[in-house]
Amino acid sequence: MRHDAEVAIIGAGPAGAVAAALLNKRGHKVVVLEQSHFPRFSIGESLLPQCMEFVEEAGMTREITSAGFQYKNGAAFVRDGQKGSFDFRDKFTPGPATTFQVQRARFDQILADSAAGQGADVRFGQKIIQVQLNGEGESTLTIEDGVGDLSTLTCRFLLDASGFGRVLPRLLDLGLPSDFPVRQSVFTHIEDNIRDSQYDRDKILIAIHPHHRDVWFWLIPFNNGRCSLGVVAEAEYFERDAGKSPEFLLRRAVAESQDLALLLADARFDTPVQSIKGYASNVKSLHGNGFALLGNAGEFLDPVFSSGVTIAMKSASLAAPLVSRQLSGEPVDWEAEYARPLKKGVDTFRAYVNSWYDGTFQQVIFSKNQSPVIRAMICSILAGYAWDTENPYVREPGRRLGALVSLCAET
Repeated sequence: MRHDAEVAIIGAGPAGAVAAALLNKRGHKVVVLEQSHFPRFSIGESLLPQCMEFVEEAGMTREITSAGFQYKNGAAFVRDGQKGSFDFRDKFTPGPATTFQVQRARFDQILADSAAGQGADVRFGQKIIQVQLNGEGESTLTIEDGVGDLSTLTCRFLLDASGFGRVLPRLLDLGLPSDFPVRQSVFTHIEDNIRDSQYDRDKILIAIHPHHRDVWFWLIPFNNGRCSLGVVAEAEYFERDAGKSPEFLLRRAVAESQDLALLLADARFDTPVQSIKGYASNVKSLHGNGFALLGNAGEFLDPVFSSGVTIAMKSASLAAPLVSRQLSGEPVDWEAEYARPLKKGVDTFRAYVNSWYDGTFQQVIFSKNQSPVIRAMICSILAGYAWDTENPYVREPGRRLGALVSLCAET
């Protein structure tokens, strides 16, 4: 069978761009098919330091570090005037300790351009409307372009990096409902006009609602006097204002948090406010005969710890060498070598997401007598090093975190 590409990748976001670069380095003909035209708006602007290892692996460090993005060294938390923070430079795990807050439209464009510059064939305005898998692992994709014309592309291996588009889960009936409650996020970019001299632009700020511990806000500063601002809550929180605009919902929520309302007293809302509901997802399997799912196409947990881009890039880093081996005729155990290793880090993040929403991890953040050693281990996870099994809080995330919460409750 004649193939148009050895590997086809659906989506040119972080997972797709990194996978394309890594496979190109291994000498494979890669075609990336992206439905949008870049640059395009995307939410999820706060990177974690672990991302920088994958950026380096993909040969994209120079482009990212020279782009002038906002420097980031940690995360700050506030609740009813209580403050807590983690400086990623104090983490337990070796590796990069700082990263960037990025406008994703520009960041994703840089990654896609870098992958193309390294030799990947990146095509925009390409919507996948059908996927046919044959018994030997090859795939035939039916593609619709921006004017409705159809074409086909054949490949020996298919990677789905389509993010929230979840192309293969939708077309191949792989989707499963998430076990998280249905939550909604309302968000925008603002001109922040923050005057508070104590505000640290080098950290993401996570503010907790004063009356609803499971409702929280993000404030992600950029380098140009602007911020990404959003609120996350279960859908019921927004239902009292059913029919109101997303901007009304966001402004009303911010007004309920004195911490944020004071900080953003002079902010200017100059960008349309958007809303996403029911974004958490799961799948029956992360792989099949001739395909694998990367990043959010497989599973998305929650935005609270900014893990999405890290998981996406980690999945690309794990999958690329396995695809290369399979194409060369070597046997690959995708469950043992890809799904289970990826899931280890995802499940670490999951333990912290669950603990965040039941309020117990918030006790840890704001506890007074903290052990520097344990703080460093927790800090590593918040910095994205959720696959470092040398860290006891990665090795046994549920048990260790539960014991820590109990200890904090006693002090």
